[in-house]
Amino acid sequence: MSFFHSSLLKILIGIFAALFLLASPVFAQTTPAAEPHATPKVDQFLQLLSDPEVKTWLEKELAKPDSPAAAADAQSTETSPMAKSMVSSSLETVKRHVERVGQTIPDLPRQFMQARSTVMQDLSARGGLLGVFLLVAVFIAAGIAMTRLVFHLTVRFRRWLISLSKDTPQGRAKKISARFLYSILLILAFSLGSTGAFMIFDWPPLLREVVLAYLTAATGTWAVNMFCKAGLITSKMHVAHSEEVRALPISNETADHWSRWLVIIAGWFFFVEATFSLLPLLGLNSDGIVVLTIPTYFVLLCLVLVAIWLRPHAPRIEGKRQLVSHTAATWLLTVYFIGLWLLQLTGSWTAFSVVLLAFAIPLMVIVAHKAVHFILRPASVEAGGATIPAVTLAVIDRGIRVALIVLAVFFAARMWGVSMSSMQNPENPTTTLIMRGLLNTLVIALAADFGWSIIKALIERKLGIHRHPEDEQAEIDPQQARLRTLLPIIQNILFASIVIMAILMILSSIGIQIGPLIAGAGVVGVAIGFGAQTVVKDVISGVFYLLDDAFRIGEYISSGKYMGTVESFSLRSIKLRHHRGPIFTIPFGELGAVQNQSRDWTTDKFNITVGFDTDVEVARKLVKRVGAQLAEDPEFAPWVIEPIKMQGVQEFGEYGIVLRMKMTTKPGGAFAMKRKFFIAVQKAFKENHIELPFPTVHVQKGEDAPTAIAQTVTARRKRAAVAKAADAA
Repeated sequence: MSFFHSSLLKILIGIFAALFLLASPVFAQTTPAAEPHATPKVDQFLQLLSDPEVKTWLEKELAKPDSPAAAADAQSTETSPMAKSMVSSSLETVKRHVERVGQTIPDLPRQFMQARSTVMQDLSARGGLLGVFLLVAVFIAAGIAMTRLVFHLTVRFRRWLISLSKDTPQGRAKKISARFLYSILLILAFSLGSTGAFMIFDWPPLLREVVLAYLTAATGTWAVNMFCKAGLITSKMHVAHSEEVRALPISNETADHWSRWLVIIAGWFFFVEATFSLLPLLGLNSDGIVVLTIPTYFVLLCLVLVAIWLRPHAPRIEGKRQLVSHTAATWLLTVYFIGLWLLQLTGSWTAFSVVLLAFAIPLMVIVAHKAVHFILRPASVEAGGATIPAVTLAVIDRGIRVALIVLAVFFAARMWGVSMSSMQNPENPTTTLIMRGLLNTLVIALAADFGWSIIKALIERKLGIHRHPEDEQAEIDPQQARLRTLLPIIQNILFASIVIMAILMILSSIGIQIGPLIAGAGVVGVAIGFGAQTVVKDVISGVFYLLDDAFRIGEYISSGKYMGTVESFSLRSIKLRHHRGPIFTIPFGELGAVQNQSRDWTTDKFNITVGFDTDVEVARKLVKRVGAQLAEDPEFAPWVIEPIKMQGVQEFGEYGIVLRMKMTTKPGGAFAMKRKFFIAVQKAFKENHIELPFPTVHVQKGEDAPTAIAQTVTARRKRAAVAKAADAA
């Protein structure tokens, strides 16, 4: 991360200067002034310009690449968008950069000799370069000694840090935050012991600049080392359970690899930057410094590629598909960094910054996302399994993402010379307006994404989105069922509102007047409303169904030929899952009257037929006993409101007495209990010799047939008379 951050600082200076040169002709346009009257001073100036010696001197000065006139000429040549396309302008810029590099290489020995003479002249009294490096080494050693002193003085703090829990998300967050604060303390100690101690003494100006530059580079390298140890926790630190307490879900081998190579890369980069900051003081011009960046940044490229090719293989996670293999990712990164180096080599700083940010921003976002979810993962089973609320996790995750991207946008705007003010200034060039519009669009999209993430997390928390499969048959709280019904509709409405508001704000930020657009949208909405009356009818009907609380998610309803469990809603329709599996999608306008079979309670009545010789009182007692046993069964007790009882004799059937049963349960609890009741009551009747009759046919022939027929008719008449008497009673 330090590598990218320092690169951004360098790019900021280069790109800002380049864009300033590109934009200067636009702001340099002035109205033609009136021709001045001739004066004696003007005549003297014209005579001086006609002198041959003066002409020769001016031609030589204008031919120099560093002269203001040459820069202005190159500037006007580079930034004439009306005359040249962007591609041709970029190619010409690369061509001029290469030509300047080629012209500067032969002059480098002279510049080196000049720098050497300057160094020997100013630093000879201090032992030359060897004395300077010894001085730098002494103060670096002083910084390390100060760090060791602070380390020994903070024993109690480190013991407290070690005692923090690693099994809870709060404990891990405190542990990692404390480690980073401790790293900052050690960095400050190193800076105080090295740079601070050096600043106490009086030094010659050049020696002061040289030593300060390299001490600053050492401090930057030390900071990278400390932050790597705080976040990655290498195996050399001998920390118990290091894989559980580091900031990222990586192995020990990966942590050791990147801790080592990030420090090496950062050390080389800071050393090179410190050296380049001193070269102008030693007499090297800007072109000479550009030439020296070629080998130094090639070494930096080699270090980065070695780190990429030697990195350990990431362990495969079961059930998770790997998008890019290790080898493919290695080659892609190699091509990317070589291309980045070629852009720097050719002086294409704008393209360099764009390519760098296109890689750095997603990398930072992904690393931050993994770090947040790894640190704030649920607690272990031994610690109670506590979790961070989804809203808090969303706020932290998206907040860090927004902060990183806004920071990157700020640096990009500074590099490209784009201000975040209003776009209404007609004097701004087209490229500036476009870049400003893109940056404003990005900021608005991030704000909308941040707000939507919080709203979505709140809704999921209210819905209780993490339900276990075994709880599907459990009782659903009425309030929770109503929330599960209404909140998805509210979620869709809020999502559409946020998207529309974000689009309108984006259009407004890029200079488009949204007033006529809103008015036109209203007219179009009215026209669509007249043309799509069925859709409007469905939406309005759905609103009234929800206001009447006619049904909720998870309830079993029937309407006409449709029946099933309510699974989900949209603004226009409802989805019903039939108990046999099919799902119905019904527009609200076609739903009609709704019969809700899952609200409050349900009463079920059914019949049981016994033989004519059955003692009805005995049967009643048996039914009551079986019903009481089922009501006390833990499986059915939560559902029972009134146990199964016999209401009495329903009728005398053709082959037995029909007994009427009744039970009252909560919705959904009657079906399984009734099946269990049939099995239990059949067993009880059998033990008490109560017959459960079934239809039979008696066939008799011969001379006794008329007698049998007469007996059958008489028996039917008796049953009819008994039934009539029972009805009259």
